[in-house]
Amino acid sequence: MPKGSPERTNARKEEIISACKTLYQDMSFKDITIMKIAEYTTFSRASIYNYFETKEEIFLAILEKEYDLWVDDLNSIADSRDSMTRDEIAKALAQSLEKRELLLKLMSMNHYDMEENSRGERLYEFKIAYGNSLKAVDRLLQKFCGDMDDKAREDFLYSFFPFIYGIYPYTVVTDKQKKAMEQAQVGYVYHSIYDIAYICAGKLLQEN
Repeated sequence: MPKGSPERTNARKEEIISACKTLYQDMSFKDITIMKIAEYTTFSRASIYNYFETKEEIFLAILEKEYDLWVDDLNSIADSRDSMTRDEIAKALAQSLEKRELLLKLMSMNHYDMEENSRGERLYEFKIAYGNSLKAVDRLLQKFCGDMDDKAREDFLYSFFPFIYGIYPYTVVTDKQKKAMEQAQVGYVYHSIYDIAYICAGKLLQEN
């Protein structure tokens, strides 16, 4: 890590992360390189390596921030309500995920590569953000579903979280994919992120 003020270090990290996010809007994960990211910053490729050793570490930092934003949304829901029905909880979870398409895309498409090609300390920082999301959802259940015991809440968490890893490819379908499904006579029914998250959360809450 280069010497400098924490503010300068954080500003440079943010610039790198922002550049990567911009590229990811139009480019695939595999086509984005450190060199390409550097073209969208005010400094060189060599300088980026002072902050992130791999492009996967940059993407992991993006995912961490997306988790932080989701946690903020979940905690705002818990703080702003005195009571919620299970259906209202399912709707609130679905609405919170509807705003986090980037989170869902990274979780589904590139999660393994990001974790596998990041240093342990970067992975540790990310896992804190991931753990906070588990805690934030559990907080909703504890506050508004008083009849759910520890086991029921655990069952919900470890069913809902694996499920949301697959939301993105089921809700974001390219024209090429649609054409292939039509040719294969697959009866695909379009669901939005909200629809599919609400259906799953609602069913899991009913079962628990």
